[in-house]
Amino acid sequence: MKKNLLSFSILLCLCTISYAQTPALVQTLQKRCSSFEYYQQMLKDDPQFAINQQKIEKFTQEFIKKGGASVTSKGAAAIYTIPVIVHVVYNTTAQNISTAQIQSQIDVLNQDYQKLNSDVTKVPSVWTSLVANAQVSFCLATKDLNGNATTGIVRKNTTKTSFSTNNDVKFSSRGGDNAWDATKYLNLWVCHLSGGVLGYAQFPGGALATDGVVIDSKAFGTTGTAAFPYNTGRTATHEIGHWFNLRHIWGDDGSGCSGSDKVTDTPNQADEHYGCPKFPQVSCSNGPNGDMFMNYMDYADDRCMYMFTKGQKSRMTATLVTGGFHSSVTVSGKCGSQPQTKNSGIETNFIKLTIVPNPIASSDIPTFFYTLKKSASNIQVSVYNMYGAEIKSLHLGNQASGDYHYSPADLNRMVNGVYIVKLFANNELIGSSRFVVSR
Repeated sequence: MKKNLLSFSILLCLCTISYAQTPALVQTLQKRCSSFEYYQQMLKDDPQFAINQQKIEKFTQEFIKKGGASVTSKGAAAIYTIPVIVHVVYNTTAQNISTAQIQSQIDVLNQDYQKLNSDVTKVPSVWTSLVANAQVSFCLATKDLNGNATTGIVRKNTTKTSFSTNNDVKFSSRGGDNAWDATKYLNLWVCHLSGGVLGYAQFPGGALATDGVVIDSKAFGTTGTAAFPYNTGRTATHEIGHWFNLRHIWGDDGSGCSGSDKVTDTPNQADEHYGCPKFPQVSCSNGPNGDMFMNYMDYADDRCMYMFTKGQKSRMTATLVTGGFHSSVTVSGKCGSQPQTKNSGIETNFIKLTIVPNPIASSDIPTFFYTLKKSASNIQVSVYNMYGAEIKSLHLGNQASGDYHYSPADLNRMVNGVYIVKLFANNELIGSSRFVVSR
């Protein structure tokens, strides 16, 4: 959609469903979105969120103006790898879903985000040229925060019989399970959600302690407790789209035709779709092709959504490239070498990047240390806050192999918080590390 986005529609969207039994005992589900109400709560709990979203949107639009994902991946099959931690928070045996069910969801995500889903052939011919391979790979994390082996799955028995959208499931003290470091992992919580809630995601810019996605166990994966018509894993595909900063395709304005998802190659449409609509569905004077109801960011049944567009890919990629809100996740190394790029060896040129002392107090003179195994050109050291904004950068030019250190001024006078320092060579990221300022 091309029209201006209403202020409340940039928010975290909660997709809810209501269940009804048919004579054949087939569940029918209707999703609703409580984005405006949840937005008001986010502003109350975290006033910084709106400011962060504005900064992220500015970064996204600048990225798109420069060519977006088409420039980033030109001449290469760049894959951004996302390590996933699945928190299974269960009260009953059935809610303690199997590893096979969890893996089935990871498989679906990899198919959908890499245009490997077999049903992509169902996209109407008028839009086949717009279908995007988002070039994102998901894996269950193999390393925990201390570098020890992990399955990427945490199982937590709870006395709570259900959870709501108040984020209790994200805190051990409230019957759920604490998030793992959101700068290194995508946290997925699977639980029983009350009130017919299907799932909800946090847009970039919110608190790290609640960063991630929550999915009802009846809408997770393709087997086990997954229930028709949300039994092919597309709920997670949809919600993670929000985590990547995608809006609902109709712009969350009811049926007013004035909302926007800030993507130019998705048709402007009046509202969401349910079930399996027949093509075309015309609204907002968008004929003859009508609404793109088969897009993952609409509300069609799982079996009837099967595409992202190239414009949506650019918005998602903007969260993953250097300076993007989730860029640190792709280089955390928690499930293998990542991201894969066209570079044939510069990433092997780097040994370790550290900062001493860490945390940094007001009386400290912090220093970055790094080692190059061979010579490299265009060395750059940059510091970012946890919302992706560049705070400081220094271009060091060409450097031979050896040990180096850099003591940037004023780091000890930065506001308290968590920051990321990144090392670049030849305009490619070759290392990153996190540090804390605690004055």
